[in-house]
Amino acid sequence: MTEDRCALVVDDERDIRELLVLTLTRMGLRVETAATLSMAKSQLSNAKFDFCLTDMRLPDGSGLDLLSHIADNYPEMPVAMLTAFGNMEAAVEALKRGAFDFVAKPVDLKVLRNLVQHALDLRSERKEAPKSPAPEKRMDGNSPAMEQLRQTIAKVARSQAPVYILGESGAGKELAARSIHETSPRAEGPFVPVNCGAIPPELMESEFFGHKKGSFTGAHADKQGLFQAANGGSLFLDEVAELPLAMQVKLLRAIQEKSVRPVGGQVEETVDVRLISATHKDLAALVEEGKFRHDLYYRINVIELRVPPLRERVEDLDMLTQTIFGKLAERHSAAVPTLSAEAKAALRDYPFPGNVRELENILERAMTLSDGQTIYAEDLNLPKQTVAAPAPSFPVADLEPEAAPALPVTPQNQAPAGTAALPEALEELEKRAIEHALLENRYNKTKTAAQLGITFRALRYKLKKLGLD
Repeated sequence: MTEDRCALVVDDERDIRELLVLTLTRMGLRVETAATLSMAKSQLSNAKFDFCLTDMRLPDGSGLDLLSHIADNYPEMPVAMLTAFGNMEAAVEALKRGAFDFVAKPVDLKVLRNLVQHALDLRSERKEAPKSPAPEKRMDGNSPAMEQLRQTIAKVARSQAPVYILGESGAGKELAARSIHETSPRAEGPFVPVNCGAIPPELMESEFFGHKKGSFTGAHADKQGLFQAANGGSLFLDEVAELPLAMQVKLLRAIQEKSVRPVGGQVEETVDVRLISATHKDLAALVEEGKFRHDLYYRINVIELRVPPLRERVEDLDMLTQTIFGKLAERHSAAVPTLSAEAKAALRDYPFPGNVRELENILERAMTLSDGQTIYAEDLNLPKQTVAAPAPSFPVADLEPEAAPALPVTPQNQAPAGTAALPEALEELEKRAIEHALLENRYNKTKTAAQLGITFRALRYKLKKLGLD
């Protein structure tokens, strides 16, 4: 440490205090100790501290009481909580009340050192003037909804607590996750995104935790998993609702123990990862249906962040359109087009079930197909809306392929003329709709499934059933 920094350790067990003092002193910190809640409050009022580490149980109160006291009187000070082994409920409660992070007893000193370093990095960043606009400013929009989202991201970034981002497909959940990472003390570490719905179930454990050479057929060398790749940074689990129940159990243990065991490995490897997860589905409903583990849900949903759909921030359309056109023009070495008044009105009236991602696709198609620099309403080729009500924020989750939702009727998938039986007619409708969506998404199956509002698994089933794969 290049500057004189002081930490306060609060624990009523002398042996633990001495261990923590020794560890933090070796990191270059001055350390003061307290055995009770009242002693800790007294020391806080008489000296300046950069970090506090407190036990959950104290003779005259609790660590949560101290956490609340610090939040009210010393809001810039990071606080970490010591919890009993396996007592994740207490750890989650501490995180919800504003704790920076937690560490379980018996204390893993490597985990503790990483935690303290992140806390001190955050403390330093708060003291420094910003050198450039905050990364989350890349989330374009001046609407109240987006201003609120940016403010929430700035607060969330200060903690190490797991974050759960909910929002519709295409609304910008990954961008929100990146913004959290880039404004956090982990910004210098890796940001590792993974689409949980795109990993075959039989490969999930190896992908997440890695494997050792010879652990199974085809394992010709040691392989690093996603957790190891994200060590020191953030792991973003997109479409976390797609995780099979068996994998949910293993993920839960990795979160609780902060360690993973590669397939074929004999020992666990400690990992320092902040978990950010997201889905467009109603995860709480899946928990009620028994399709997502209740305990895992409460581990990943410590802090909840909602990304608003585009229809709730229509006032951002002009700014988003200009930004998207600018990127497209640069990519294609072309002039930036303009929208006619009628085209702008048409976009404002369109509900955008696919959100910003759909807006990007619409504008790129219009720019490619228009003859001049001005894009008119007819150039947008907006889908006809057969249902006045907006798309639900969270489609019914995890349907079996046979029960996949019916596709909306559009000019591209109108029923063929003739007197075909209803099943054949519906099958033809689905086939045309899927072909159209595949074309629009350049045969990216993950994006196609999201646009159609069905799961990746359901799309694969239908592609096979309809002979499109």
